[in-house]
Formats: sequence, structure tokens, C-alpha cells
Amino acid sequence: MAAELAEKVERYERLLRQALEKAVVSPIEGSHMKRAGEDFREMAESYYKDGMHFIESDDPVNALVCFSYGHAWLDAGARLGVFDVDDDVLFTI
Repeated sequence: MAAELAEKVERYERLLRQALEKAVVSPIEGSHMKRAGEDFREMAESYYKDGMHFIESDDPVNALVCFSYGHAWLDAGARLGVFDVDDDVLFTI
């Protein structure tokens, strides 16, 4: 079971890292949607950083939770249209 958890943590970390590289906030400057996109991205980045902290603290369960939540913020933003993404593997578009 520990091997499965380690593999999931590694996979979800990689997916979130790749999604962060591709999620570009797209609404026009100064708009409410631009601020929403920046907030969604900031939440995802924060969860990524927290996940890395939990990996360093040997807490894979909380790391997995953080990577999952972080990706959920990006996925929700992609569905809302605040990110310019074209990858239907990393995002639900």
C-alpha cells in the first residue's frame, strides 16, 4: 500500500506542476475575471508549495491532498474560462 501512495504522490505532483506551467490567466487586465484567475492560480501555487513541504516532512497523505486540491483550483479555473489552456489531459475542458 505504501508503494501505491508514493506513486500517486509523485504522479499528482507532476500533474500539478505541469498544469501550473500551462495555466495562463487570460481575461483582460483590470477585469473581475482577471482577478479571479489570479486568485485561482495563487491558490494552486500555494497548495503546490504546501504539498512539497509535506513531502519534505515525510507526510505523503497530506502532500497528495495538497496536490489534488491545487489541481482542482486550476481545473475549475479552466472550466470557468479564466485560464487559456488547450490540454484536455491536464484539464477538464
